Amino acid sequence: VQLVESGGGSAQAGGSLRLSCTSSTDTYKLACMGWYRQPPGKERERVAYITKAGNTVYRDSVRDRFTISKGSAKNTLWLQLTGLKPEDTAMYYCAASTTGPCSTNLYTYWGQGTEVTVSS
Repeated sequence: VQLVESGGGSAQAGGSLRLSCTSSTDTYKLACMGWYRQPPGKERERVAYITKAGNTVYRDSVRDRFTISKGSAKNTLWLQLTGLKPEDTAMYYCAASTTGPCSTNLYTYWGQGTEVTVSS
């Protein structure tokens, strides 16, 4: 499985961005897909994940602001970012796994990342 992220960039606080992850494998056949981020100087953290059944889970700090979804094209994973805050500044990574449980951080496949910078 190869994953390529795009859509990162700069935004003002309160603004929006949409990240995409293009997968070489049908996203609807993957057990788990997720978005992670690594803020400057900090550890990588999980932002959200979506299961094969379409169930979604978010970290508390982004719930109600970010939305993870799969595209109808079957090879795209999205992350809609709204209400951006400076603390959302990070490198964002797409990840996938062919086995669960999705609640673990044992994702096998990773993209190269796309950078998001939010200014106040």
